[in-house]
Order: sequence, then structure tokens, then C-alpha cells
Amino acid sequence: MTASRRHFILGSLGAAALTATGRASAAGYPERPITFICPWPAGGTADMTMRVLCAEAAKSLGQTVVLDNKAGASGMLGLRTMALAKPDGYTIGQIPISVARFSQLGSVPLDPLKDLSYIARVSGQTFGIVCQAAAPWKDIKELVADAKAHPGKLTYASAGVAGATHVGMEEFNQVAGIEMLHIPYKGGAPALQAVLGGEVNLLIDSSSWAPHVQSGKLRLLGTLGAHRTADFKDVPTVTEQGFPVVVDAPNGIGGPKGMDPAVLGKLRAAFRQAAASPEFAAACNRIDAPLMYLDGPDYEQYVAQTMQKEKLLIDKLKLRELLAKG
Repeated sequence: MTASRRHFILGSLGAAALTATGRASAAGYPERPITFICPWPAGGTADMTMRVLCAEAAKSLGQTVVLDNKAGASGMLGLRTMALAKPDGYTIGQIPISVARFSQLGSVPLDPLKDLSYIARVSGQTFGIVCQAAAPWKDIKELVADAKAHPGKLTYASAGVAGATHVGMEEFNQVAGIEMLHIPYKGGAPALQAVLGGEVNLLIDSSSWAPHVQSGKLRLLGTLGAHRTADFKDVPTVTEQGFPVVVDAPNGIGGPKGMDPAVLGKLRAAFRQAAASPEFAAACNRIDAPLMYLDGPDYEQYVAQTMQKEKLLIDKLKLRELLAKG
């Protein structure tokens, strides 16, 4: 037998052994706790729902799913950490849909269609514009009138520059023909505290504000969905009040690219069951968040479609210029 032939056979045997080992590992997966990276601060709506989702998925997986908050850069810091992890199924996390925008703006070195594995889209969010209960505005029309009378004077908090809430508010400003000063925070939770503490006039965020509206501390001026929410049926949407803007940022989960298909399949099955659980439905209902489940392949297709829409939005709102200003 020639040396080259011997090397070929040994190489083939080695590759076969590695494949068998990989399959055995996938068959026994998971053999230890799984880390789930939540790219938002503790206490926010994403954090609350993702904790319940992870607890439910853990029941199917037979291992604990440990939530790890890595907030910053409008959700991109945690997402980037997850994308760079070893694709062994032991590090997964939430994928903010804003990656479809940030990747095209060049603010995160990541291609959503090449660098991620998709597990599921699970739920949506209810966004709203709120102010302190003592503020002078009773609805969106009164807010717009005040903003027009005092250009650039009113301030609003969001979960970060060029994130869904910032972009949504700038789109609203453009439609309404007004200018307000943006004050970005590292997530919805600190942005909420800013409006509660009187640091800013307004907050645009998912429904972390709901308990404070219900208690009377904050006033909900308008929601940004296509329809009124179940918990706030008496509050018209921003569109109903004459300003056609809809903000929707569904929560999805995934992992690094290159995961074993068998491992990915187990995760898809576990999170499919978790997303259908009464416990997760109850967690979503508490924050008025609609269930929006899609399996991994359909979710990936949704991200691809969203990227096409974001191309148009980036130019329409001059987001590169906004990002440069901070």
C-alpha cells in the first residue's frame, strides 16, 4: 500500500469517527445546562417572557436553560456574543428583529442569513407612547400640537439608538411633522425608570409601562399596533388618531450558525412546545403581547423579508445620519 493511499484511508477513518462522535453527542444532547442570552436588561418585557419560555423549554430538554442578560447596543451586544459562541447547542438566545436593520447599517458585523441558526419566532410586542399622569397631554393629537409649538423641546426615551422604538418614534415624528429630542438608554427597563423619574417627557417602549398605566402613574397616549390591545381597548392606536405608523418587533430565538441539525431539531421541538404552553401564554398576556409562533425555517424567511423592508426604511428615515449623531 502506498503512503498516499494509507493516508487517505486513515483520513477517511478519522472523518468517520468524528462524524460518529458528533452523532453520538447529538443523540445525548443536552448533557448539561444551556445558556440563553437575553440581549436586554433584567426586568424588561423581553426578559420576563424569555424567562418563562426558557423554563418551559427546559422541561422538554431535561436540562436547565439559564438566562444570561447581556444588554447594550440596542440588543446587538448580546446577539453578537451568541453568534460568536461555539455552535454546540449550549449557547442560544433571543434574536432582536432589529438585526435586520443594524446589519445593513454596518453597526454590527453580522449577516443574519449567514451567521445565525433559527429556532423559532415566539411572540410579538405591544408598543406604546406614554407620559407621566400629570403631563398636559391627554392623547396623541395634543402631544403633536405641543411639539409643533415647541420644536425640539420635548424629550423621549427609547431602548437604544436605531432600535425598533427609536426608529418607530422617528417615523412617527416624520409623519406628524414634529421634532423631539431622543434620549437613548441601554434597554426598556432603564428607559421606563427615566420617564417615571421625570428625566424625560415621554417613553416609547413595549408594554413594560402597562402596570404603571393601570396604577395611574403613567398615561398611555396611543399604541403602535395595527389594532387596539386587549388590556387597553379604550386607548386608540396612533394610526386611529390620524398618524399612520405601526411598530412591530417580534421576539425570536436562535443560535450560532453551524449547529448540528439534530441538535437544532431538538431545540425547535422544545421551544415549539414551550411557546404553546399555558405558562408562556399567561406571561405574554400579562404584558399584552400577542403570540406569533413560527418554526425555524419560516422564521428565517420572515427575517429575510424584513431585511428587504429595512432597506427602504433606512433611506426613508435617514437612519445612517441618525446613527452617526448617536
